[in-house]
Amino acid sequence: MTDADGSIPETTGPVVSPFSSRDGFVDDGSGVAAHYGNPLGEQRLLARGAAVVDLSDRGVLTVTGPDRLSWLNSLTSQALVGLAPGVSTETLLLDANGRLEHAARVLDDGETAWLLVDRSEVAPLGTWLDRMRFMLRVEVADRTGDVATIGSMHDLLDDGDGDGTVPLVPVLTSHDTALVWVDPWHEVTVGGHSYADSDRHPGHDWTYRESLVRRSDLDALAALPAKRLAVAGTLALEALRIEAWRPRLSTEVDERSIPHELDWLRSAVHLTKGCYRGQETVAKVHNLGHPPRRVVQLHLDGSDAVLPAPGAPVMLGDKEVGRLSASAVHHELGPIGLAVVKRSLDPTATLTLIADDVVVTAAQETIVPPEAGATANVPRLPRLGAVKRS
Repeated sequence: MTDADGSIPETTGPVVSPFSSRDGFVDDGSGVAAHYGNPLGEQRLLARGAAVVDLSDRGVLTVTGPDRLSWLNSLTSQALVGLAPGVSTETLLLDANGRLEHAARVLDDGETAWLLVDRSEVAPLGTWLDRMRFMLRVEVADRTGDVATIGSMHDLLDDGDGDGTVPLVPVLTSHDTALVWVDPWHEVTVGGHSYADSDRHPGHDWTYRESLVRRSDLDALAALPAKRLAVAGTLALEALRIEAWRPRLSTEVDERSIPHELDWLRSAVHLTKGCYRGQETVAKVHNLGHPPRRVVQLHLDGSDAVLPAPGAPVMLGDKEVGRLSASAVHHELGPIGLAVVKRSLDPTATLTLIADDVVVTAAQETIVPPEAGATANVPRLPRLGAVKRS
C-alpha cells in the first residue's frame, strides 16, 4: 500500500467515467460530467431526489484495526471514539496553528473507517496518516482504485419493476453495513456550534448523501436507461451546495483558513472532546476572539448573463475585501456564490466582481456574522491603576 519511503502512491491518470457514454456528456475537467446538456433541468431532478451525480473522480481511504477510531480521534477535530457502525460524520485535520489542511467524510462499519475525500487529498492525507501510526494497531489503505462515489439527495429505489424497495444504486456493503455517508450538515452536531442564524439556515433542507459502489459496477449503472436512472452533472450539485451554505475543502479553503470562518464548527468540530493538533486555536478563537474572515453567500446580478469565476476578487469600491470561492446558477435563486471576506466588512454593503470584463454587483447574505466567536463573554478587567470616571 505504501512506497519504499512510506508514502502512499499518487492515484494517477485521468478518470474515464462510464457515464461519458450518456447523451450530452460534457467533461468538467476531472473526467466526470459537468452536465449532460441541461444543467438547470438536471439540478431540479437532483434537488427532488430523482437523479444521481457521478463522483468517481473522488477518493476513498480506509483505516482498519482496533485502534482506528481512538487514533483518528486523537489526530482530528471530531469526536470519533465510539462512532457506531453506519453513523455518518466528518472531521478536519488542522495544522499546529489551527489552519485547515485536510477534511474527510467519515463512516465506520465496525471494522473499518471509510474516509471519503477529494482525489487530490488521497496521497497527502493517506501518507500523513500512515506516518503517524507508530506502534498503534491501524492500517491505512487507498481504495480509490476499486471503490467509487455516487452522490444523490436521497436514497434511490427502483420502482420500475418492483415495489420500490430495491436500491437502484448497488451500494457496497461491508460487515453488514451499507456504505452510504449521509451529510450531517442538516443540523448542528453534538459538540458543535453554528454561528449562522439557525432559524433560517438552508442546511435544514440539505439531504445530500454519498454512496460507495464498486468501480466494476459503474458500467452497468451508467448503462441504465435515463427513465430508470436520471443523471445530473457536478454543476447541479455545486449550485445546491452553495444554496445550502455548505463549505468544501477544495473551494472555500486556502492556506489561511480556520474552521470558524466557514461555520465548519457546525458539523466537523467537537468543542469539548479533548486535545488534537490545532485545538488550542479552535478553542481560543471560539471562546475569546473572532475569526479574521467570514464566509457569505452572494446574490449576483445576472443582467449581463455572465458569472464570475471562483477566485475573482470581491470589491468594495476600489478596495479588495475578499475572494469568490464558488459560483453557480441556481434553478430558483439565479446566480449565486460563496465568498470569504474580511470580518469587518459591512454586511449591508453592495459589492462588485468582474466577469468577462463586465462589472457584476452582488448583495450579501450573512452566514458567519462579524461578531462570531467570543462565546465565553469574559468581562474585560480594568487596567491596574486606571482611574474610574463618574
